[in-house]
Amino acid sequence: MIDWHYSLAGVLVGLVVGLTGVGGGSLMTPLLVLVFGVAPATAVGTDLLYASATKAVGTTVHGWRGTVSWKVVARLAMGSVPATIVTLFAIGASSKAHTGYAISVVLGVVLILSAIAALFRSRIVAYLTPRVDNVGREHPVILTILLGAVLGALVSLTSVGAGALGMTALLILYPDLPVNKLVGSDIAHAVPLTLLAGTGHWLLGSVDGALLVSLLCGSIPGIIAGSLISSRVSDRFLSPILATVLLLVGIKLLF
Repeated sequence: MIDWHYSLAGVLVGLVVGLTGVGGGSLMTPLLVLVFGVAPATAVGTDLLYASATKAVGTTVHGWRGTVSWKVVARLAMGSVPATIVTLFAIGASSKAHTGYAISVVLGVVLILSAIAALFRSRIVAYLTPRVDNVGREHPVILTILLGAVLGALVSLTSVGAGALGMTALLILYPDLPVNKLVGSDIAHAVPLTLLAGTGHWLLGSVDGALLVSLLCGSIPGIIAGSLISSRVSDRFLSPILATVLLLVGIKLLF
């Protein structure tokens, strides 16, 4: 059965994603946990499969336009796939109480870091790029694999991290690549990552099928609507508001 409350939440999150491009996990998972009282593990597992479905569409578009660096995607996957499997085994071996607490704490920290990355991305990239440049040019594969491992662990545990944090790190590691290729690569990498992590959560019993369908029924028209009107809304107005919301939600989860 489709629950219109969840569908409405999907519309709102999809609208924001369409307007700003910010990953739905940063909004959907804390919304399910804090507003609807969904268990953290169920919220994460359901959101991961929800994200894999929506990001697959974005990957198709970017792939058709040639704005995906499959080399970068492969490097990220070399780190994220093993890290995802290890994290899922750790979740399966832990009690529900410990898992729920760990998800809430890590999710709160990641949301705060995502808010900082969204607000000060240009300054962070400008400061770190020259300092990482020499190491990055000598060992780009190793650093990208390590980045993938970090993202794999974070996304598997919280469904958040591959967007704002991953994109910021890619801008630092690959300053010579066009931004649209980095965006496309980040989205393309998120598809197998969220699908693998979501499937793992499903096998662990932490995916609500009815909730997933309800969210998709709302988010798809929401994303379309947000994308259509995005050119009429200033990013300078939306980004600070969204970053502030992520910051407040992150603090709420921690305290």
